[in-house]
Amino acid sequence: MAGIDARLAELGITIPRRSPSPAGTYVPAVISGNHVFTAGQLPFVDGVLPVTGKVGAEVTLDDAAACARTSALNALSAVAEVLGSLDRVTRIVKVTGFVASDPGFTAQPGVLNGASEVLGAIFGDAGVHARSAVGVAVLPLDSPVEVELTVEFA
Repeated sequence: MAGIDARLAELGITIPRRSPSPAGTYVPAVISGNHVFTAGQLPFVDGVLPVTGKVGAEVTLDDAAACARTSALNALSAVAEVLGSLDRVTRIVKVTGFVASDPGFTAQPGVLNGASEVLGAIFGDAGVHARSAVGVAVLPLDSPVEVELTVEFA
């Protein structure tokens, strides 16, 4: 991964070498045609969620955006596992993000900027993508954020 590895080093970003283990009967990512679809990724760091709870109540927007960033990096780890190299990525097609939201919280797009910004920093123009930011009542393990990616590759 010389090209992407160099870019990651320049940015000071480390992609986990192994995506978090699935919490159910599924795989972290699948290839279909020239696309990789990841399962929803939580913001695990060394097997632990750094923060839990609802965004807008127990979790701040800034902490949630950091979680979205971490979730996106975990999703890239799953992509790397099935492709063998992130250098094969030609485009981040879509990011779908779920935000466990306090009922009055309406800044879900701001939370998902944490994922979008890191993908743009890593992949440049190829990191510009479509996105959905969805507020939900609760996520697995009381995670504040979950992110999934659709990636095109060559």
